[in-house]
Amino acid sequence: MKIKIFADGAKISDMVAALRDGAVSGFTTNPTLMRQAGVADYKSFALDVLKEIRHLPVSFEVFADELDEMERQARDIATWGENVYVKIPVSNTKGVSTAPLIASLSQSGIKLNVTAILSLSQVEAVVEALAPQTPAVVSVFAGRIADTGRDPVPLMRRALSICAAKPLAELLWASPREVLNIYQADEIGCHIITVTPDLLKKLSLRDKDLAEYSLETVAMFYRDATASSFRL
Repeated sequence: MKIKIFADGAKISDMVAALRDGAVSGFTTNPTLMRQAGVADYKSFALDVLKEIRHLPVSFEVFADELDEMERQARDIATWGENVYVKIPVSNTKGVSTAPLIASLSQSGIKLNVTAILSLSQVEAVVEALAPQTPAVVSVFAGRIADTGRDPVPLMRRALSICAAKPLAELLWASPREVLNIYQADEIGCHIITVTPDLLKKLSLRDKDLAEYSLETVAMFYRDATASSFRL
C-alpha cells in the first residue's frame, strides 16, 4: 500500500512498540485519548514521547477554546521538536472557524494537523488558509461521517482534489472503524490514515484464507465455551 499509517493513541508503550515494528510512518494523539490513558501532565507526556520518537511526525493538539489562547499554545507546542505537528480543531466549541488562526500559524512555518473536519466546506476553508510553503495535514473524520449513514468515500475523493491546491497538504482519513477502511483510503489515494493498535494488529490478516479463518473462529468459540464450563 502507498498510504502512510499513523498510529493513534496515548500509551507510550504502544507508541514505542509501533515504532519498533516499523509499520507506521507517524503518530497522532488528542486530549480524549490522553485522558483515557491517564495522562496527568500534558507537556511532560509529550516530551517523553518525543524522547522516543525523534524523526517521525507526531501530532499534539491544543486544548484551549479561545483563538488567542489556541495560538499561544500552538506556538509553544511547535517548539517541542522539529517533527511536531500542532493539531488545531477546525472550529472552537462555539462554531467559530479557526481559519484565520490556521493562516497565521501556517504562514509562520508551523506544521499543522487541522482536525475534526467533517464537511467539504470545512476542507475548502482549511486548504485556502494553509500557506503553500508549509507542510500540513488535513484530518477528515471519515469514520464519523460513516456513523451518520453516509458513504465517506466520495467525500474523501473530493477532499483529495481540494487538497491538491496546496501540494504540501496531506489528506488524513481519521477515525477508521474497520481494517477495510485502510484499503479504501489507499485505493482512492488518501495520503494518511490513523490506526489504533487493535486495527494495526489486524493488518496481518490481509489475504488470509477464509476457510482457515473460519476454522480458527469455530475453534475459538469451542475453546471459550469449554473454558466457561457451560452445561445444558
